[in-house]
Amino acid sequence: MIEDIVETVAATASEVREGLPGRRVYDDAENPSGEKQLAADCYADELYEQRLLALPDVKSYASEEREEIVEADAGHLHVACDPLDGSSNLKSNNAMGTILGVYEEPLPASGNALVASAYVLFGPITTMVVAHEGTVTEYVVEDGELRVVTEELTLPDDPVVYGFGGRVPDWPADFIDYANVVEQELKLRYGGAMIADVNQVLTYGGVFAYPALQSRPQGKLRLQFEGNPIAHIVETAGGASSDGNQSLLDVDPTELHQRVPVHVGNESLIERLELALD
Repeated sequence: MIEDIVETVAATASEVREGLPGRRVYDDAENPSGEKQLAADCYADELYEQRLLALPDVKSYASEEREEIVEADAGHLHVACDPLDGSSNLKSNNAMGTILGVYEEPLPASGNALVASAYVLFGPITTMVVAHEGTVTEYVVEDGELRVVTEELTLPDDPVVYGFGGRVPDWPADFIDYANVVEQELKLRYGGAMIADVNQVLTYGGVFAYPALQSRPQGKLRLQFEGNPIAHIVETAGGASSDGNQSLLDVDPTELHQRVPVHVGNESLIERLELALD
């Protein structure tokens, strides 16, 4: 059941958050994307793997912190997890959290195979946003328990904020043109953890992007672990997503750690983005 997965993630996230203070150092290892791993990354990954694979409906678990998919003996759902999104913020004590996608097909899978997606945000309080069965619900997480704060969460009609990742000199010229217009209309909100920046967009309306870069045409974010789940949440909340040409949910999956440009937000802003990138 999806409810069991959501409750397990909420309880585990509380434990992860409590364990952060002593895990701010980097390990010697790198993740499959070549990024240095904090002790907190590995700790969170191991906890989520153990707890989620113990559920009878979960057949497999994959995360951006490990090369291979781990499988259970039974189950029919496949979980893709970013155990600690924004973990580089740990040193400076800024926002971070967990992203989760629950697919009904083996990974790597299309975003259209998602049956649920969620993120847990470690801010001044811990909140959890879940998209399932056509609606988005926001919870407060207290001592591992969920309390509903907003049912049928939708993006506000009038956008207010924007946040764009990557170095400006590395942005393609067409994206720079788009950004120059957007910054005249909206307020900058960018904190270096995608879920925190996306949460601003869900709260106030606007657009978040980690675009294709000149040095990295495929972008930085991972389709299975970040792009698809966040796109699923935003689209379910009445917004839109794009890789620059199409919905992220329609991107053809080719490998587990595939990267993709990510743009999500109010539909009008995403439509303008795709026109600007043509």
